[in-house]
Amino acid sequence: MKLVGFMEVRYMQSDLSKFTLRTDKELLKKFRFVADYNARSANREIEVLMKKHVNEFEKKHGKITFE
Repeated sequence: MKLVGFMEVRYMQSDLSKFTLRTDKELLKKFRFVADYNARSANREIEVLMKKHVNEFEKKHGKITFE
């Protein structure tokens, strides 16, 4: 992570993976409302929730490693 001007840069674009999600329209509207309430984009809200979920899993089952 580094600061560039007033923006915080966390990732190089090549480090990011794309993931398509299909979901109910009403659920997505509600999710975007929650993300906005948390001052995040919907994408960032998903990332925060994914990290929390993985961290909880690893606390219970041990660190996930790849070879």
